[in-house]
Amino acid sequence: MDKSPDAFRTISEAAKELALPQHVLRFWETRFGQIKPLKRGGGRRYYRPDDVQLLRGIRFLLYDQGFTIKGVQKILRDQGARHVIAIGQTGSIEPIAPGVAGDDAEFIRPDGPANPSIDPYSRARLNEALREMLECKRLLEHAREES
Repeated sequence: MDKSPDAFRTISEAAKELALPQHVLRFWETRFGQIKPLKRGGGRRYYRPDDVQLLRGIRFLLYDQGFTIKGVQKILRDQGARHVIAIGQTGSIEPIAPGVAGDDAEFIRPDGPANPSIDPYSRARLNEALREMLECKRLLEHAREES
């Protein structure tokens, strides 16, 4: 019998659903503070539906888009867990800082009009570099306003 989508998952169920080894989920808990499964007696983990969705988004960014752990941590810090959950659900990386980037910024999307000869890993790295440059631009503009 399949569980309801709203049911909690054990670590083995979550790992199977995400096609990941259990030790990867435990490791990610040490790297991403937003992953907080309930722990019962004996340390048994129970993942809420939002936890599984967050893990799916992290998995997509790391494995499909080629982000580093540090890059995903930055996205979580800057945009929050809801944004990463949405990325996992849609499979699309939208501009993560609309207030910073402005409406005219166009990020390289996995399915977008970008050069198709760019592999997904390089595309993800370019997106990460673009985000960093936009953050630098924002900081410079802020510093200019203060002086």
